Amino acid sequence: MAKAMRFLAGAVLAACLAGPVLAEEPSAETVVATVNGTVITLGNLIVAHDALPEQYKTLPAEALFKGILDQLVQQTLLEQSVGEKLTKKDTLQLENDRRSYLANAALTPIVTTAVTDEKLQALYDARFKDAKPATEYHAAHILVDSEEMANDLKSQLSGGADFAGLAKANSKDTGSGANGGDLGWFGLGAMVKPFEDAVVAAKIGEVEGPIKSDFGWHLIKVSETRVAAKPTLDDLRAELASQIEQTAVEDHLKALTDAAKIEKPGEGLDPKLILDAKLLDK
Repeated sequence: MAKAMRFLAGAVLAACLAGPVLAEEPSAETVVATVNGTVITLGNLIVAHDALPEQYKTLPAEALFKGILDQLVQQTLLEQSVGEKLTKKDTLQLENDRRSYLANAALTPIVTTAVTDEKLQALYDARFKDAKPATEYHAAHILVDSEEMANDLKSQLSGGADFAGLAKANSKDTGSGANGGDLGWFGLGAMVKPFEDAVVAAKIGEVEGPIKSDFGWHLIKVSETRVAAKPTLDDLRAELASQIEQTAVEDHLKALTDAAKIEKPGEGLDPKLILDAKLLDK
């Protein structure tokens, strides 16, 4: 066995010595495989790797290289097995895939250069220039199925019962019920309209209701209010950036549309025709 291993090691060394001293500089055109004459290049592997989900990119390059190469070989074999037998659906899908990919490629530089610190600051300033101070509310509620039960609980509260205790024992809203009905702090727009209206009109420390909403019947107790702190630019950075990117895309598409000749003779067709897959067989 040792002699055989020495022979193999010697053969590998000889093969290395017999090979070129300087390998060709790798490039996107470097051939990594051929399948029945079809070439797969290093560039193909790089692009396939770039398209992987992020969790796969954490794997070692050695494992990814072999896995991607094997996948591309298998895909090439399957592609070749189809031959010229593409259906109309296959051809149209390939056209749509190409169109979609190139559309995304065209938008990438628009999106990646759209957001600047100056634009973020300007949009932030514009949003809050005329904004009035907002009020936040700290409230608790008890949610039940019927007005009758809500009135019964309200009577108990009037008699001195503990709001938190009744919420824990009776509220359908198990999340807040476990905390004595406490909903924490919230601003306008966070709750359904009937509930919000009752909160805004409520007197601090008094029980309001029953108030009906789509969820049932509420007894509401507002404990305090405060002026909401204005969010900082960093708080809204992702939201503002998304808005700037969307505007840049819309502006770019408008410019392309305005400069193009677009005709839509198909607008007069029955919209239900898109459901008729049998048309692909004709």
